[in-house]
Amino acid sequence: MHDNLSPDVDLSASDVQSKIKDLTFHIIGICTSDHRPSLTPFNNSDYRPELDMTNPCDSQLIQVHQNLIGVARWICELGRIDILHEVSLLSQYMAQPRKGHLTQLLNIFFYLKHHERSWMVLDPSSFEVEWTPKGKESSPRERARQMKEIYTDAEDTKPYNMPLPLGKSVDISVFVDADHAGNMVTRRSHTGIIVYCNLSPVLWYSKRQNTVETSTFGSEFVALRRATEMVEGLLYKLRMFGVPINNEARVFCDNESVVKSSAFPESTLKKKHVSIAFHKIREAVAAGKILIYYEASGSNLADLLIKVLPNAKRMPLVQAMLS
Repeated sequence: MHDNLSPDVDLSASDVQSKIKDLTFHIIGICTSDHRPSLTPFNNSDYRPELDMTNPCDSQLIQVHQNLIGVARWICELGRIDILHEVSLLSQYMAQPRKGHLTQLLNIFFYLKHHERSWMVLDPSSFEVEWTPKGKESSPRERARQMKEIYTDAEDTKPYNMPLPLGKSVDISVFVDADHAGNMVTRRSHTGIIVYCNLSPVLWYSKRQNTVETSTFGSEFVALRRATEMVEGLLYKLRMFGVPINNEARVFCDNESVVKSSAFPESTLKKKHVSIAFHKIREAVAAGKILIYYEASGSNLADLLIKVLPNAKRMPLVQAMLS
């Protein structure tokens, strides 16, 4: 492959770019026509891009890698959530990828070929949350009412020029998770979020966090704050489209300490460095924007967006989102 990329001295820069573009689509064609089985986007669930010590790509292979990443990111935007996390990890090495990164990127296209009939399910049906109290704890909505007594000026401000809501109303549900210190080199955590309107996924997010958190509590709170901001943005868009919204957005998190700290009025903050996220989330609860529920890790759909999972663990999550 490298010999075919070697440019002739008489070729202009645009000709070289054209050759690289043609080769990129040729590689995609090979990947999508080959019937090699690939059960997961990475060929090994233990693979970590940050620990890859293969040789660096030369300048032309770098451009091939960048082109393939661009194609893969658009595929994610079009609904293939099942490769979002792996593409997010490899996107961090756009400037100087290694040949091992390029190999894993090609494996993603083999995986897409093997799972070419996976479709995103858009279901307009709504669902009720089955909440079971632990002991004598009050309901999430009652806790939100009590939270309002602490954050008295918190309110869900609606756009002044929003149109009259018409049509069938929607429920917003959010699954959020974080992989604490998932990067083996920088020890940064990774955030995964998927937002549903009724039973249809409309937003998905998988990205490395900008700070190094010293605890799982901190990384989960950072992820929950980001989910809250996404809900606020979605609320504005839906209201400006004239879409009626049912009650608060239901946010599902698999960290009990974070759920208690953000949703229980009597909880106090013991970690000062996450105080901004702490109050941001609690104000959103008090304003009636969100309600926070505990969701076990095994059924938290956002787990797919933060970890490289083996096939046995990832397939139930994929099947819950894609047909």
